[in-house]
Amino acid sequence: MEAAFNSASIAKPSSTLFFLGVLLLFANSVPSFANANTHSYDFVVQATKVKRLCKTHNSITVNGQFPGPTLEVNNGDTLVVSVVNRARYNVTIHWHGIRQIRTAWSDGPEFVTQCPIRPGASYTYRFTITGQEGTLWWHAHSSWLRATVYGAIIIHPKEGSSYPFPKPTRETPLLLGEWWDANPMDVIAEATRTGGAPNISDAYTINDTVIVPIGSGETNLLRVINAALNQQLFFTVANHKLTVVGADASYLKPFTTDTIMLGPGQTTDVIITADQLPARYYIAAQAYASAQGAPFDNTTTTAVLEYKTAPCPAKGGGPIKPINATLPVFNDTATATKFTTSLRSPSKAAVPTEIDESLFITVGLGLLNCPPGARASRNCQGPNGTRFASSMNNVSFVLPSSFSLLQAHQQGIPGVFTTDFPASPPVKFDYTGNVSQALWSPQRATKVYKLKFGSQVEVVLQGTSIFTAENHPVHLHGYDFYIVAEGFGNFNRKRDTAKFNLVDPPLRNTVSLPVGGWAVIRFVADNPGTWLMHCHLDVHIGWGLAMVFIVDNGVGELQSLEPPPADFPVC
Repeated sequence: MEAAFNSASIAKPSSTLFFLGVLLLFANSVPSFANANTHSYDFVVQATKVKRLCKTHNSITVNGQFPGPTLEVNNGDTLVVSVVNRARYNVTIHWHGIRQIRTAWSDGPEFVTQCPIRPGASYTYRFTITGQEGTLWWHAHSSWLRATVYGAIIIHPKEGSSYPFPKPTRETPLLLGEWWDANPMDVIAEATRTGGAPNISDAYTINDTVIVPIGSGETNLLRVINAALNQQLFFTVANHKLTVVGADASYLKPFTTDTIMLGPGQTTDVIITADQLPARYYIAAQAYASAQGAPFDNTTTTAVLEYKTAPCPAKGGGPIKPINATLPVFNDTATATKFTTSLRSPSKAAVPTEIDESLFITVGLGLLNCPPGARASRNCQGPNGTRFASSMNNVSFVLPSSFSLLQAHQQGIPGVFTTDFPASPPVKFDYTGNVSQALWSPQRATKVYKLKFGSQVEVVLQGTSIFTAENHPVHLHGYDFYIVAEGFGNFNRKRDTAKFNLVDPPLRNTVSLPVGGWAVIRFVADNPGTWLMHCHLDVHIGWGLAMVFIVDNGVGELQSLEPPPADFPVC
């Protein structure tokens, strides 16, 4: 399936000067907003006829666009997005990677920070971009609606500021998606009912058209977003080097590569230079599939990089075939690892070093046993009459349904969650070896872990080989974190702390936990609210691969959660 950038998909907001006098009261304690703007958008979630693979489906979209509108702002700007739900499903919108400082009510994950927007209802998200520049994205955070409900967020430097690299001639967002030749909500509903694995996608996509133009000698900043539901992806441009300059709205120390790898939820900014012979070149993406023996979508999606002076076809002939792109084989973990371990912050980073909270969290798949009489039923279609499950520290996360976690926390509503999420696995074992089947079944519960405002946090994420080992893209809402180390096998603090990079580790919001390995992240808990940490493979979060941090208020108004909006959805 070929696709590429369509400039008409960029939303055109109305902007008004955001220069509220009340901010002058806090001039000594908050950044200057003298040049900041407020951008207002209307999002209408609705069914739209979308044609892919030569078939037309009634897909859920925003404003009739697939992908949805691109939002362009500057660092420091405020976004006000009014969402009207005209679809037949509940919906929320998550602004993936936006810090949401004091505005957790606008983060978006269903039943974590808000109750869903019901069909026919509306909700307005309000938040300010603070200290972030680069590429992020927005997507639905209700079941599998994000298969078609997503779009790019481009954050330019503050007015009067510039990139830390030469300004490129062009900029092009490229959204890598995953497409089912069916209603994805029906696909996940059937899997949830049976307890089995959902059908794999039928194709990948890149935006909605086919051509990315470029002139000889020009540079193009490609803002690559992996919006796929369940698949890590390799990405390349035929015959062109990719200079990596940013990821997850943070700048990086530039380096050059042929291929990048993105887990679902991750973004990477790369610059290409039109230094090849004028021609047409394939832009291509295909799966990095690390799980042993698991089925995956083995198709390749392409767009075309076309030089403006490329030779025209002979009269009456078809278009000149683009030059082929070469991608790694689907299980090339060495290439994926080389890429992720090459990322560095551009200068000395403010990595937390005096750790107040140290957590060790196992991450992986599992199975729930069905009652003996039910194992042959259509509700237990996992391996050997089980149901698929996944967990962190043997807790398979269950979303509440009567209140959101943030509402329950802020209003002191009892019985919605417990605060006993374990800081380490309840049972220690050979995490990446042969795991006893007695450890395969997790506990289903709604457990959270509380953090004091300002605490310095280290989390060791340890992959397991329960059922199968896999590369898990783990996303933390409300925070950027430093990835100080990663490796394979079982994490050993005595041995592996020597690998910690406390000088210039990358700052990200989603970490690709290596297949059969571990990663260590650090952050400062400086944003009050309820913050979901989960695997961004949507099939895994649906099986329970998630947990929640509750960060208490600090001292004073500027370290405290804002009150909920007047139109906050109710369950």
